[in-house]
Amino acid sequence: MTATLSNTDALKGKKILLVEDDPNLGMLLQDYLQLKGKYDVVLARDGDEGSKLFAKDKYDLCILDVMMPKKDGFSLGKEIRKANPLVPIIFATAKTMIEDKSEAFTLGGDDYITKPFRIEELLLRINALLKRVGNQEKKVQEADPDKFQIGDYIFEYTSQTIKKGDFQQKLSTKEAELLRLLCLKKNQVLTREEALLSIWHDDNYFNGRSMDVFLSKLRKYLKDDPKVEIINVHGKGYKLIVN
Repeated sequence: MTATLSNTDALKGKKILLVEDDPNLGMLLQDYLQLKGKYDVVLARDGDEGSKLFAKDKYDLCILDVMMPKKDGFSLGKEIRKANPLVPIIFATAKTMIEDKSEAFTLGGDDYITKPFRIEELLLRINALLKRVGNQEKKVQEADPDKFQIGDYIFEYTSQTIKKGDFQQKLSTKEAELLRLLCLKKNQVLTREEALLSIWHDDNYFNGRSMDVFLSKLRKYLKDDPKVEIINVHGKGYKLIVN
């Protein structure tokens, strides 16, 4: 009989980029995540170093402190998301302002943790995020179609691209997930709650604002085909209409 790996075992050895300018906290997090999570954790002391390390290697997840010298975490996150729309990003900061949380998700962040936090909580968030990414990839491979025709556009979910003639638009992970849900329910209502719970796993206010930003971007990408429209259905959600 062939033994199967548990979810925890399957995550062992995943490579994490940790960017933290506090040397004591950085080393503490690195040691804990390597010891308890069995992750391969690479520590950068500031945003510039984090940028150089990310350019040199492939990572399964990034943890970015927001308040850093030389290059802040949001700037680094934007740079990383532009280079790789798939890699999960967790922002860590002492700030608790609504604007900062909104910016974190608008930039394509997958999670947000406020300092001071328990290291155990961070590890749980990392595990959950990596499992979610793995499960989504598995579902796509096993079940739902990868390629969708949207009017004159071709949307490829795995490569996260929209193509139309010579036009090609790369999507962020959440943009691709949201467009996929709309495609699966083409000309039907995708409820707001369904989209938030499926992609963000929480239908709170901040995630709702973040989703509105992604919808605006998707409308912009698809605007050159008059047969295609993403409309708001008042009190319910959204509908991808393809005439």
